Amino acid sequence: MATDRDIRAAVYAELVTDQLIDADDIEVEVTNGVVSLTGTVPAHAQISEATAAARRADGVNRVDTLLAVAMPGDGFGDNEALAQSANRELAANGTVPDGVRASAREGHVYLTGTVSISAQRVAAEDTVAAVAGVVSITNLIKVRGEA
Repeated sequence: MATDRDIRAAVYAELVTDQLIDADDIEVEVTNGVVSLTGTVPAHAQISEATAAARRADGVNRVDTLLAVAMPGDGFGDNEALAQSANRELAANGTVPDGVRASAREGHVYLTGTVSISAQRVAAEDTVAAVAGVVSITNLIKVRGEA
């Protein structure tokens, strides 16, 4: 049976070897197999990636994720720059239709527009989650034919 110390080492190993995670500012605590992740990551998507990485470690019973997105520079940065980055990523994703747009306020991104299928709505949110500086996403995208 793995000790908390063994589990902690295994979780750190998973975090630092996962290329989708910047684990520099993630702290790991383990009590009776329950892992707590605290600290910051540079993008919203890395929160779920870190949680998944911790779950992969042997001996983990549960993962409590208390990670936050670290904002670049002072405060929340430039809303316009964040919106531009999000819109650039949306445009580069062939799954997301042209009518989907992102706006930003204090790190919170709001997605609007209309899509044909729910998978496009999900793709838009997943795409924006990977943009550095995104604290949260409010997905207001409508799916044609859904109430």
